[in-house]
Amino acid sequence: MLALICGQGALPGLIVRNSSHAPVIAALEQFEPEGLDVDITFRLETLGTFLNLLKARGVAQVCFAGAIRRPKIDPERIDAATQPLVAKIAAALAGGDDAALRSVIDIFEEAGFEVVGFTQLVPALLPPVGVLSIRQPGAQDRADVARAQQVVEGLSPLDMGQGCVVASGHILAVEAFGGTQWMLSSLSELRPADWPEGGVLYKAPKAGQERRVDLPAIGPETMAQAARAGLAGVAILHGEVVALDLPDVIAEADRLGLFLWVCEAEL
Repeated sequence: MLALICGQGALPGLIVRNSSHAPVIAALEQFEPEGLDVDITFRLETLGTFLNLLKARGVAQVCFAGAIRRPKIDPERIDAATQPLVAKIAAALAGGDDAALRSVIDIFEEAGFEVVGFTQLVPALLPPVGVLSIRQPGAQDRADVARAQQVVEGLSPLDMGQGCVVASGHILAVEAFGGTQWMLSSLSELRPADWPEGGVLYKAPKAGQERRVDLPAIGPETMAQAARAGLAGVAILHGEVVALDLPDVIAEADRLGLFLWVCEAEL
């Protein structure tokens, strides 16, 4: 049996709707998914009890999907079953994103669960390679994507950057703690008139990122944000970036006159 450990956003619902068997729906308290009936709600202070409850229900596989933020721990609420995990939970909360995700996976695997990537359950979340929009990227756009690939790869050792914006070879923005939405919103509000026009948003995972539980994603709103920021299009790395509601993403790109390019690595 599979347990889907959900966060917020559209992804958990997409997985449930496309699953052949109904999973156990679990969620961290305060980060319950929209539109799904949650079977089990848990806190980090009771993680050990939660793991035991999953085993009692016959769960052998777990899949993580959706967004959460790092919760605060109330030491007085840590139960006996969770005491042996306290050091690992503390390490997960203290580390960078990649280190935190690896710590979480270690906890579940050491408890005997197989951690399954959500793209294994719904492969269609990964769009096919090629230009999917009516508009095609031009020579400068392609050069900007190649430059953006270098930027994201170069930032990987710093555990930051699943995306950046490049225009005419210039790096206009790099995704950091605030995520893609904050980056594009800031660019649309603050972009000086004398900066290069156009540009491309490129998204790809960091090198060494734990892809079973954390992949970059785009959706229709990403295209709208890119348009507001004055960009020419969006490029994502083939097989490594999720597209939520792909038909709507393509339709939005065409409506706004943007290109959508699912590209290979090392252009």
